[in-house]
Amino acid sequence: MSSPRVELLFWDGCPSHPRALAELREELAAAGLDPQSVAVREVRSDADAERARFTGSPTIRVDGRDVVDPGGEPVLLTCRIYHRRDGRISPVPDPQDVRDALRAALAEHGRTTPA
Repeated sequence: MSSPRVELLFWDGCPSHPRALAELREELAAAGLDPQSVAVREVRSDADAERARFTGSPTIRVDGRDVVDPGGEPVLLTCRIYHRRDGRISPVPDPQDVRDALRAALAEHGRTTPA
């Protein structure tokens, strides 16, 4: 059985990517996955952003799917804003959104998350 491909894309102009990476690694460990398996990619230019379909920093993708659908957000170097499930605004995704994305990907890979 394979594991999901997890990546964190960031632009160095935004200060929230270390927090996003730390929280992502916590969720990976809780799901029974290697927290060091995250592919961390810096997006350095508008051309990089266009190639990566990057809608802001940080962006977390599991098997190529954004953990939070960016909707019609433009592709560019910017800081991303997330809406937490409790209504707060945050510079990082809601942990439950990350959990849900990991759980769905694990199911697609024929695996389950720990109870």
